[in-house]
Parts: sequence; structure tokens; C-alpha cells
Amino acid sequence: MSFRTGLRVTNLLQSTSKRPARAVGVALTRKIQSSSSPRASVSPFTESTSPNLTATKYAETTESLHTYGSYLMQCLPKFVQQFSVLKDELTLHISPSGVIPVLTFLRDHSQCQFKSVVDITAVDFPEREKRFEVVYNMLSIKHAGRIRVKTYAGEADPVPSSVSVFSGADWYERETWDMFGVFFTGHPDLRRILTDYGFEGHPLRKDFPLSGYTEVRYDEERKRVVYEPLQLTQAFRNFESLSPWEQVGQGTEPIRPAELKPVPPPQPEQPQKK
Repeated sequence: MSFRTGLRVTNLLQSTSKRPARAVGVALTRKIQSSSSPRASVSPFTESTSPNLTATKYAETTESLHTYGSYLMQCLPKFVQQFSVLKDELTLHISPSGVIPVLTFLRDHSQCQFKSVVDITAVDFPEREKRFEVVYNMLSIKHAGRIRVKTYAGEADPVPSSVSVFSGADWYERETWDMFGVFFTGHPDLRRILTDYGFEGHPLRKDFPLSGYTEVRYDEERKRVVYEPLQLTQAFRNFESLSPWEQVGQGTEPIRPAELKPVPPPQPEQPQKK
């Protein structure tokens, strides 16, 4: 969120005694702030929520973003577990059940107007119980600001699809499913988008080997592309020196072909005497 928008929200809170503004999203705000709505569950995130005091360049912006983050937590107490500010970046940490309500609120509320979802991706932390962080990067053209929304999921935990809120999230969620294996419930066409048909595994997980499990090559005899189990064997090479990095010659003059020892030709097999 931009500094200009943060100051606008700060003035709004001072004039309304920290009550949400009457705007497009006021109906959704009242529904979420009902007395029967419980508070958000305990956050599994480990990011600090304190301002970045060492970054004096962003000190004024950081303060306004903290005010804006507090305002969003008051509007969405059921789903927003915490928020963090780093320099000029605001991040909301929400529970998986709050994906649809929070994104809808950020899209429709007059003080948000995040009409565009720029990217949806994930981060893998294998040591955590909820190993995946699902990240939504959103843009507000009206207020010239950005916001990041994070939720969490385990290997078998689904995340609600945001396609009903942002149609452009379709391929982003397919990519996240393909690369990380995060399952999105309610997605109209959740299938792989980058890897080939029949691919097994999810390449951007930390426990996926860098070399993969199969190799692809074009077979000249079959006249088609074939998949084979990965083989990392190295062909035998005959070096005339102690090591392949040893210098050949004195190094002061260019090496002539006559100075290199040719590989001896193979000897013909001798017929065995009976």
C-alpha cells in the first residue's frame, strides 16, 4: 500500500473513532464483525510484526502502513491472524478459511480497491507442520499501492480457490498446484500447466531432486521423443596426463598436433591355437 493511502486511512481512523468507512464493502464488513464471529486462530507464521526501525528511509511509510494494517485487522478479526511490515511492504497473514472473504473485502472496500491479482505462488518450508505458504500479491490501481496476503497449508490440506473472486487466478493456481502440489478446492480446471502429461512429483518442492527422475530425448530410430529413467553415468575418457587439469607442454608456445600423443589403435584379436 502506498504512503498516500496509508495517510488517508490514518486520517479516516482519527475522524471515525476507528470504525470502518461506509463504502462498497460495508455490508461485508458488518457481516464479518458480527458478535458471533470468533477471533482468528493462532498464527503459525514466524515473521516479526514490529516496525523496521533500522530503515530510516521508510520510517514514515512504515508507521502509516502499521496504522493501515491495524485497520484491516479490526475490519477482519475473524480471518486476519497478524500483519507484518517490512520497509514499504504490508503483508496480511490469514487462515485458509479466510481466503475468499479477505480477498473479496480487499477487492470491494473503498479504502482497498485491490482489483488486480498480480501473482499467486507458494513457498516450501519442509521443517514446518504446515509446510506451504500460499502468497497472493495484489495491486490497487486507484490507490497506487500493493499488498501481500499469506496463508498456509499442509501437504494434504486444501486451500479455497480464488477464481470466483479473481478470474485471472485460474492459471496462477494451476501453476502452484503443478510446481508445489497445493490443492485448491473449487477450481474449475485444476490440472498441470507447465510439466508434461504423466509427470510425477512437484518440481519446486525442497525434497524434489535437482536432476529429476526421468530424462527426455529424441530417439532417431523411433522418430519421436522418449522418456527414460535418469542415468548419470560418465563415459570413459583416456587422458595422457595424471589428471585432466594437468598442463600439457610448457605453456609458452601453442601446442602442435604432433606433440600430443595419439591414442593407440586397437590391436586385432589373435586367433587362438587349437
